Amino acid sequence: MWEHERLVVRTGKRSGMTTMVALHSTEAGPAVGGCRMKPYGQITDAVADVLRLSKAMTLKCEAAGIPHGGAKSVVVVDRPLTPELRREVLLDHADLINEFGGAYRAGPDVGTGPDDMLVLRELTPYAYCLPEEHGGTGSSSGPTARGVLAALRAAAEHTFGTADLTGRKVVVSGFGSVGELIAEGLAGADIIVSDVDESRRADRFGWVHPDEAYKVKADVLVPAAVGGVLSPETVKELDVRLVVGPANNQLTDDGVADLLAERGIVWVPDHVASAGGVIYTLAREDDGDDHETALRRVDRIEETVRRLLGPRR
Repeated sequence: MWEHERLVVRTGKRSGMTTMVALHSTEAGPAVGGCRMKPYGQITDAVADVLRLSKAMTLKCEAAGIPHGGAKSVVVVDRPLTPELRREVLLDHADLINEFGGAYRAGPDVGTGPDDMLVLRELTPYAYCLPEEHGGTGSSSGPTARGVLAALRAAAEHTFGTADLTGRKVVVSGFGSVGELIAEGLAGADIIVSDVDESRRADRFGWVHPDEAYKVKADVLVPAAVGGVLSPETVKELDVRLVVGPANNQLTDDGVADLLAERGIVWVPDHVASAGGVIYTLAREDDGDDHETALRRVDRIEETVRRLLGPRR
């Protein structure tokens, strides 16, 4: 069923590369969501991704009490990105963002960062998270990780009877900027990390190949890489009691949540656990909050998860 307000796919006039924006909802206010830049096997794969991600942003904003709707944008990388080509496709994407007249406002996502938002801002005012020296809030990785840690505290208390994960085995699948910060924030836990990029391997943590990350017997699994990792097949192999992480769209379909529940595995929806970045960014850039006030808003994710899970079983 089509539930989005608008989907626009364009071939950039400068780069010749495909960019797209999916606007899921503006019912609560202008839609916000990151700009993802990565290769896809087919354009249809990119369209499916942008549609799923934009819906998740609506859910994320609603769960966080943010007066915005959800959207997402994708830049399809179909050839090696030279610095010149990267700039051209970002300017093409800025043109597309302007077509929405402020109904869509972009931020960083997989494959993009604050410097890319600075390029977008050359042609559109609708870009968040510019580098701090240019008046933005910079990377949202820190607030995102902080929000996941807040969700973990509430979920651990619900599942294990204590928010303290000291001595418990935690698998962090995806050791990028957010995954690393989460691992660092779990002092005292037995941390095992995994990433498709072997160069990210860190001696201070245990390491497991990505293909094995969802088979490790552990207390907690933190999906922190790509989405679509929790399927009926992977859930059968899970040997954990709790799943909480920042990866967007973790379930291959909504029915997987029922499978997790049937196996007695507590799962915190990703649109709740991963909302720290958007909460912080909008608090700072839209509402004018200072750093500490914005972080306190992020910390409220702990109470949200506590209400969501209810009394301990």
